[in-house]
Amino acid sequence: MANRDILAIGTSAGGFDALRFLASEFPRDLPASVLCVIHLPSHYDSTLDSILTQAGPLSASFAKDGESLRRNHIYIGPPSSHLLVDGDKLHLGNGPRENHSRPSIDPLFRSAAVCCARRAVGVVLTGTLGDGASGLEALKRCGGVTVVQNPKDAAFPEMPATALDRAKPHHVTSLRGMPELLQKLVTLPEGPPTPVPEEIKYEVDIARGRHMRMHEMDRIGRRSVLACPDCHGVMWEIDEGELIRYRCHVGHAYTAEVMSLALDENLSRALASALRALDERAALAEKLRQQASTSGRKHLVEHWAQKAKEFEADAEIIRSSIARMDELARK
Repeated sequence: MANRDILAIGTSAGGFDALRFLASEFPRDLPASVLCVIHLPSHYDSTLDSILTQAGPLSASFAKDGESLRRNHIYIGPPSSHLLVDGDKLHLGNGPRENHSRPSIDPLFRSAAVCCARRAVGVVLTGTLGDGASGLEALKRCGGVTVVQNPKDAAFPEMPATALDRAKPHHVTSLRGMPELLQKLVTLPEGPPTPVPEEIKYEVDIARGRHMRMHEMDRIGRRSVLACPDCHGVMWEIDEGELIRYRCHVGHAYTAEVMSLALDENLSRALASALRALDERAALAEKLRQQASTSGRKHLVEHWAQKAKEFEADAEIIRSSIARMDELARK
């Protein structure tokens, strides 16, 4: 009987050390393929493959599109591509970012849910914000075994805490207890077939790069009043019980928490742009006042002096708003 031979791991902040520890503890004959997603910036020239290879007995490499899976090997999602599993092959998706990230953890877990949840184990490790919670819940719904690092043990507890709260995983353990648990789980026999909800399949297609039509998006959520922070298109609200997410028809996706941060960033940019425009208008009004004074046009001197004061007053309001936002962000 086949075993749970797909081990999908997602992590973010603090993840380098966590993955290196796991790689050092995995046995040479681990009967599973290890698929890892860690948030990597597109411009980052990572040597994580070499680091994990040197850490333990398993070889590690950045995944290639169409590559066949083999056991006793660690595959890493490369920067700028979603790592997806499709049966016994890997696929690199060029779909939009999710939770401000590509690769993102949720698409990996969802792809495992669609193709092979009965053979899969999903793991969320240390990190910030909530990437991984939705995908882990999808994997669990489809028959996968789910594991979360104990938030109290994590270098950055927010991501595992979110997954623990919203995905209700089968197992919670410390990083030190993780290798023994995972070695037991991958030797379990595969589970029974479980139907895969259509909405999970749709979201895997989006991660692959398929453009979804609006009527298709209506099948997975309801249209919200919010605009996408990336493309400014309409967003659909996807209610997954205790987890609320947003996705636009272009494909950008956010948890509610990340959506809030993205809107804050957009507001900050808008306020900064408004402040710049007001400062420029005040400077131009002062220039015109001086010009009117030089040419002896008294009525224009008074006009532009008043305008400069108005622009400076408006700019001061914007400065106070920016300072207030910064103060709230630090709390």
